[in-house]
Amino acid sequence: MPTHGSLSKAGKVRNQTPKIEARERTSPSPKNRSRRNYEKRVVLQRKPGQNWM
Repeated sequence: MPTHGSLSKAGKVRNQTPKIEARERTSPSPKNRSRRNYEKRVVLQRKPGQNWM
């Protein structure tokens, strides 16, 4: 199978992009997480799984 472009150019763009430090992330407190789950399940009546309706 032929490749799309030469393998010598692999990773060129990723190596050129400047490195950005990851920002500090904090998980929501258990109270907020429980409240959000309640709103999704009871108030919005969403089914389990990845759905937005």
